[in-house]
Amino acid sequence: MNAQVLLQDLVEKGVADVFVITGKPLCYKLGKTIEAMNDRILLPPDTLDFIKQIYAMADNRSIDYLLEKGDDDFSFAIKGVSRFRVNTYKQRGSLAAVIRVVSFEMPDPDALSIPPTVLELSKLRRGLVLITGPAGSGKTTTLACLINRINLTRNAHIITLENPIEFLHRHNKSLISQSEVSIDTSNYTTALRAALRQSPDVILIGELRDAETISIALTAAETGHLVLSTLHTVGATNTVDRLVDSFRAEQQNQVRMQLSMVLQSVVSQQLVPTLDGHMTPAFEIMQCNSAIRNLIREGRTHQIPAVINTSSSDGMVGMDTSLLKLYQAGKINTTNLLMYALSPEALAKQAGVESPR
Repeated sequence: MNAQVLLQDLVEKGVADVFVITGKPLCYKLGKTIEAMNDRILLPPDTLDFIKQIYAMADNRSIDYLLEKGDDDFSFAIKGVSRFRVNTYKQRGSLAAVIRVVSFEMPDPDALSIPPTVLELSKLRRGLVLITGPAGSGKTTTLACLINRINLTRNAHIITLENPIEFLHRHNKSLISQSEVSIDTSNYTTALRAALRQSPDVILIGELRDAETISIALTAAETGHLVLSTLHTVGATNTVDRLVDSFRAEQQNQVRMQLSMVLQSVVSQQLVPTLDGHMTPAFEIMQCNSAIRNLIREGRTHQIPAVINTSSSDGMVGMDTSLLKLYQAGKINTTNLLMYALSPEALAKQAGVESPR
């Protein structure tokens, strides 16, 4: 198999992900559906050959890390075709890969139905903004839109710390430094500490993975920087709880206090299948007003949804409200309305449909 030719064909097809796994044909994802490219079953030598070709396209990156550690993350580009984000890994004694297609062009927020309220977050000068959601929900794309908006409108130094780098930003009104973990720096914690010495105005952290990274991010936000990052959580309540629970019990009160002061917004998003076979985003947007800050500080995060649902004038919207609007507009069906809801039974009553069992 010629990996470059196959990837070019799949990009033209509009696929989102490519799967190279022994025992199945080469597969790809269109929307939420995984399909086989043909009926040729991949054997271990086939997947090894394909993955070696990918490493060669990634500036002859060494495959040794994958063979030693069992998985590897990196990105590469095919000129005139696309960029690709790759995770290679071992499974059942063979090598496998999942390849995400990433456009060369900056994403268009309007085409992606990103609400203006989310893009307005680019005007913030300090604090912590979190974009959350399950894997594949478009968090990185939303972050890229925010960084691009800052780049086009502000004179600032933007530092991005990613693993791997997906969207390549060109200098515009801002200066942009992009570091890739494992290539330009050893880990997020080391990179973030270094970034604080590089006169940043805006810091993008690909993911808040552990207590140490979260702690440095909170400190950076406290000291006058705008910090943008992601978490694999759905809903503002789950996001705040995940951050606090990352720390030991004796540290949690202090973390709640810090978080109540620096958190500016949590944007949670999900991609929901539409009736016409495409995907559309549903957003929950929490803006940190005084009521939200008090709830975070006092550990009463279970009351956050009630504040979100009664604060539309502050630009807030709940996930279930977003889903209900999509349903009432005839874009999604009842099954997906309730499948993606945070409170399915309450939403079923609101929508006048049968409650899930």
